[in-house]
Amino acid sequence: MKIIREPSVYLVGQQITNDAEIERFLGDHDVSHWSTDTAVAGEKLCEIAGRVCYMSFAKPRPGGNSAYLDRIIGVKHGSVLEHCVFNFVITGVSRSFTHELIRHRAGFGYSQLSQRYVDESQTDFVEPECIADDPEMHEIFKTAVEDAQAAYVKLVNGLEKHFESVEDKTLRRKMARQAARSVLPNATETKIFVTANARALRHFIELRANEHAETEIRVVAAKMLEMLKEKAPNIFGDYDFVSLPDNTQAATTPNVKV
Repeated sequence: MKIIREPSVYLVGQQITNDAEIERFLGDHDVSHWSTDTAVAGEKLCEIAGRVCYMSFAKPRPGGNSAYLDRIIGVKHGSVLEHCVFNFVITGVSRSFTHELIRHRAGFGYSQLSQRYVDESQTDFVEPECIADDPEMHEIFKTAVEDAQAAYVKLVNGLEKHFESVEDKTLRRKMARQAARSVLPNATETKIFVTANARALRHFIELRANEHAETEIRVVAAKMLEMLKEKAPNIFGDYDFVSLPDNTQAATTPNVKV
C-alpha cells in the first residue's frame, strides 16, 4: 500500500484538422484567401465555427486568431468554444475527488477505473495534506485505510468461497469484489479518463481552480489549466494564477466578474 499526496494529470489527446476539407468548404463558398495564424487545431476549429455563424471569412478583423477568440470569450459566445476538445487521464486522486468531478456533466465524458473488475487488495490511498502534516492525524488515517484494506481482502476471499457455485471465474471474482468494495473509503485511489470541450473546461476551471473549492480538485484544476494555457493559449491565456495560503493556486480572469 502506498499513500499518495500529489495527483497526476496527463493531457493524452488533442484534435487535428482536415485542411483539405477546410479548403474545399471555403472554395465551395467562394472564399479564396482566408487563413489563420494559429497552429493549434482546436483554436482553428473554434475560429472556423465562429466564422460560419456569420460567414465572415472574406473580411476578417485584424489581430489573428488570438484577437478573434478573445472577442468570442469576451462576448460570451460560448458555443463556439465547444468545438475544441481535450482528453485527460487523471491518476493519484481519491474517490472523493471523482464524486465531485462527475458533477460536471455538460461537455464532459468520463471512463473510470472499475472496482467491480479491478482487484483493490493492493490499492493506494490519497491522504489530504492537512492530515499528512499532522503526525497524530496521519497515524489515525494510516490505521484506518490499512484496516479497510485488510477487511476488503478478507471479504473478497470469503465471498469467492460463498460464490464458489458460480462456474464463471470472472463473474465469481466480480461478484466478490463488487460487494467487498463497500468497505473501502473515499480515500481509495482511482484513475479516470476525462474528455471535455473548451467551454466546459473554462467553466470547470472557474469553479474548481478557485479558493472556495475543495483542495484536491483545486490542485487538479490548476494542473489542467497549466497544460491548457500552454497547448491552447488563445483560449486559456486570459487566466492568471494566484498563490493561496495553503500553497495551492487559484485561477483568475478579467472575463469573469466576481
